[in-house]
Amino acid sequence: MLHPYEEGLAQREANYVPLTPIDFIARAAEVYGDRLAVVHGDVRRNWRDTYARTRRLASALSKAGIGRGDTVAALLPNIPAMVEAHFGVPMLGAVLNTLNTRLDVPTMLFMLRHGEAKALIVDTEFAQLAQRAALTFPDLKIITVADVAPADPDYFPRATDYEAFLEQGDPGFEWTPPPDEWDAIALNYTSGTTGDPKGVVYHHRGAYLNAVSNVLEWDMPKHAVYLWTLPLFHCNGWCFPWTVAARAGVNVCLRKFDAKLVYDLIRNERVTHYCGAPVVQSALADAPAEYREGISHTVHTMVAGAAPAPAVIAKMKAIGFELTHVYGLTEVYGPASVCAVQESWKTLDADEQARLAARQGVRYHLQAAVTVLNPATLEPVPADGETLGEIMFRGNICMKGYLKNERATEEAFRGGWFHTGDLGVMTPDGYVRIKDRSKDIIISGGENISSIEVEDTLYRHPAVALAAVVALPDPKWGEVPCAFVELRPGASATEAEIIAHCRLFLAHYKVPRVVRFGELPRTATGKIQKYELRAQVGSQSAIDLGATPPATPASGS
Repeated sequence: MLHPYEEGLAQREANYVPLTPIDFIARAAEVYGDRLAVVHGDVRRNWRDTYARTRRLASALSKAGIGRGDTVAALLPNIPAMVEAHFGVPMLGAVLNTLNTRLDVPTMLFMLRHGEAKALIVDTEFAQLAQRAALTFPDLKIITVADVAPADPDYFPRATDYEAFLEQGDPGFEWTPPPDEWDAIALNYTSGTTGDPKGVVYHHRGAYLNAVSNVLEWDMPKHAVYLWTLPLFHCNGWCFPWTVAARAGVNVCLRKFDAKLVYDLIRNERVTHYCGAPVVQSALADAPAEYREGISHTVHTMVAGAAPAPAVIAKMKAIGFELTHVYGLTEVYGPASVCAVQESWKTLDADEQARLAARQGVRYHLQAAVTVLNPATLEPVPADGETLGEIMFRGNICMKGYLKNERATEEAFRGGWFHTGDLGVMTPDGYVRIKDRSKDIIISGGENISSIEVEDTLYRHPAVALAAVVALPDPKWGEVPCAFVELRPGASATEAEIIAHCRLFLAHYKVPRVVRFGELPRTATGKIQKYELRAQVGSQSAIDLGATPPATPASGS
């Protein structure tokens, strides 16, 4: 017998619609169609036109044979086409796979193969990848975006220009919400704790809820002006393409990070919000004072990863930038916890305020839980700020799982929690604080670097007998890779030779900045004792050791 509250009270078309963040752009166009939506150089489009372009994209992809569950990859800087892809691709039930523009070609080819991409939307800057992809995957449809340079026919022999492709589509394309809000909306690759990229699958429900949580955590007003300093390939820009649409705000695009250009855009476009890794925040805080002239309004900024140094936080505050510290991973759609500021903190001195604000904090509004558990027993650790455990999440803002990797998915969700792999403590006031990251992961400028992947590359050098890579503190990037190498008997190699070797196989930011030679510490069973190597570099930095600085990251990543 049915309960009275169940009998005749079923889900039906009139009272249940699956959640999807695509609906945000439909509402923005319906209600605020004439308001500015996208700014990119001379390009200025309103929400009505932007919505029509996303529908054209969905329609054109559909005519090209792409449908529900198919993967569409995008290798693009922070330009309008990348914003449009976040709506046009999932409108027809396809899955958007945004590729990290800083990765090496072999890694990206792996992702295209593993994700079974049916189409690739690629900026002409990345011609090498497009050409290799065309040769490797004969059936892959290539759509080129000529944002700064036209497509070279020698590199794009069978490509379609993006604008011409949109012309094939219908601006009135009738899209419908996914039949199930659990349907995949995006695929994001992360190196995780090994050198093999893992495909993190997002669902419409999670993307919707995290987009709304961004609004709530930031008290983001209608028509906020958002500057794209954060790469859109990072966790789908932390879900902010959908957040900005929900607020009918303005997407101020930024192809490549430049501190002066950022300040010019903040001034000229009256930017109210932006996100960025600590290296971006430091670059803006340390920029010449004249860059900031004429900026009188408050700018809200969100930072993830390692918190900026107290001195940087103080500088940001002094120039009128209000900083919010968040924490998360690719597997939880970017940020899923926030260091919520308490009123009582304002009476404390600046250093103590900065220390409290640097914690990873409490759960996002629409995330069920973030906590610190004993990884063996899954019991909560004491809230004493000292007992180590593993930081774990639970809730709707967690991935579906890893694509084609059931074993890794089961391990990640063991015991009913998502295991981050980060070690932390629970403070007496209920805030999470990281004490140590997953031991083999190096986080440099907001990018995850697998030490195993770098070590595998080192082992390909004929002179290398043993290799280990650990994080070396760096004042600009947070961490950079430091390699310890034990040479084969009778062999020789220089630091420059080892670094040059790594550059043949790795993306630039993954290449060790420092190489040290000598016998590596080992256990009785022959395992390299990385904790001893970490202790050796713990109090030094790349600059102290004379390391070559890495190149400025694309899009301020």
